[in-house]
Amino acid sequence: MKYLLLILLSFPSVLFGQKIYQTKYASDADVKVYVVQYTSDADLVVHKETYASDAKGNDGHWYFTQYASDANVKVYFTEYASDADIKIYYSKYASDAGWRRQEKKPKMKK
Repeated sequence: MKYLLLILLSFPSVLFGQKIYQTKYASDADVKVYVVQYTSDADLVVHKETYASDAKGNDGHWYFTQYASDANVKVYFTEYASDADIKIYYSKYASDAGWRRQEKKPKMKK
């Protein structure tokens, strides 16, 4: 039991998932995000989760929080793709969520 707890504490994203807070200002954000119209243009395909418990690690299952203190990552949505750190596409299917460009994955870790 002691070792299981140690392992789980070593990987906080397994425990907490990807909880996201949308900031009003770019300077407050950990990551700047641009929403694209096509999956092929995205670095990450995101599925918005209804419950925080459904947000899984750093795999595109996002739960939006009301408060910055509850979030793992703070994001700012840009108007232009050139201003963004990552480009996302929203999918209505949870099975579509995931990284299309693995090299961008570390930008969402906190």
